[in-house]
Amino acid sequence: MPLPKAELHLHIEGTLEPELAFELAARNGVALPYADTDELREAYRFEDLQSFLNLYYELMTVLRTERDFEDLAEAYLARAAAQGVRHAEIFFDPQAHLARGVDMGTVVEGLWRALGRSEAAHGISTRLILCFLRDESAESALATLDAAKPHLDRITGVGLDSAEVGHPPVKFREVYEAAAALGLRRVAHAGEEGPPEYITQALDVLGVERVDHGLRCMEDPALVERLVRERIPLTLCPLSNVRLRTVDVLADHPLPAMLDAGLLCTVNSDDPAYFGGYAGDNFDAVRSALGLDEERLRELARNSFLASFLEDDEERRARYLAEVDAHVF
Repeated sequence: MPLPKAELHLHIEGTLEPELAFELAARNGVALPYADTDELREAYRFEDLQSFLNLYYELMTVLRTERDFEDLAEAYLARAAAQGVRHAEIFFDPQAHLARGVDMGTVVEGLWRALGRSEAAHGISTRLILCFLRDESAESALATLDAAKPHLDRITGVGLDSAEVGHPPVKFREVYEAAAALGLRRVAHAGEEGPPEYITQALDVLGVERVDHGLRCMEDPALVERLVRERIPLTLCPLSNVRLRTVDVLADHPLPAMLDAGLLCTVNSDDPAYFGGYAGDNFDAVRSALGLDEERLRELARNSFLASFLEDDEERRARYLAEVDAHVF
């Protein structure tokens, strides 16, 4: 049995495997510029974040209907369950769909068809987090939040993703204030390609409760001290970091140093169809490349549940933590 874990940094659009992409393309009459799944999988080799994003948005064109989003989420949940995921807090990018004429309800209700039965079907509890695209305007983010208001019974929080450099968190102050007023939880990508200052801005300006990536905090000892003191979780994505050249090789990943510093780190898959592995694969990879012992892996698993937005169900969190403590490697 795999180690029980929560996945807190997972873009549902980034779980689109080539086989499903071709299936949905055929269903919706979309012509993909690839001869077959092998050629498409070959395209899943990136030089940087932007080259990945270009393909990521191109393939989204196959997602059109509620059924498409249901199938996408269902495929992810089945894979996640097989790798020990017990709780998943799932990002989605509505602006990328709204721009193609797919409305908010289609996306949210389609995803919810799978998420709503996830616990019964897969043993996975779920939360849904609406992400704003940081390379779009602040006005677009506000309009997106407005479009989401009829669906807030399905949405737990907001996040901030896409190309980081040149798009500081401060740009989104107003929409995060509006989200907080609606009672939504707040996270943001910061310190992946952007500087440590972006992490500080995400905390001070956006009021985030969790930092997605946060890798570059290690360049700022005072920031590390603050993150430790305030117990701000970081959702690290090791295989993603290597594929996007944030870290040259996995053996160089700063995860052990981050744990040694007392940071509340978690391990997640980010965009697993594109980056070579789901949550359990990331755990296996860091165990092998970084020589993490069983107690370190158990610490990472415990951290994932401690960092989860389960304040509305502390009994569930306690149950998951007990599963981690009882796990036999």
